[in-house]
Amino acid sequence: MKDPNLINMTISNQVILQSLEQEDNPFAEYMWMENEEEFNRQVEEELWEEEFIERCFQEMLDEEEQWEWFIPSRDLPSLQEQLGMLGLDADADFDVVINSSLNPNAKEFTPGIQEHVM
Repeated sequence: MKDPNLINMTISNQVILQSLEQEDNPFAEYMWMENEEEFNRQVEEELWEEEFIERCFQEMLDEEEQWEWFIPSRDLPSLQEQLGMLGLDADADFDVVINSSLNPNAKEFTPGIQEHVM
């Protein structure tokens, strides 16, 4: 909280007051070094904590990815049956191609471009 006597003080008066305070303590500019080891310890602790959290998230993502591809053995027979039904019938595809009325030499359709040649 500010001192009520200092509220109306101008900037130049504040600078003078600060310089007087520094003259009282000749080591004022070095006071930050007093707790340097504590500060370094806190920063190092925060970095270790961040790294730990990042590793935990990565492990969670890896586990989640493993479960995405996990197929329980009870579901395996039905999945194999569905895959078997997906087998391609080459003869049926060939019949569709033979009976098709599409022109394989036609130009490729590009949406938005209207070039009608008659």
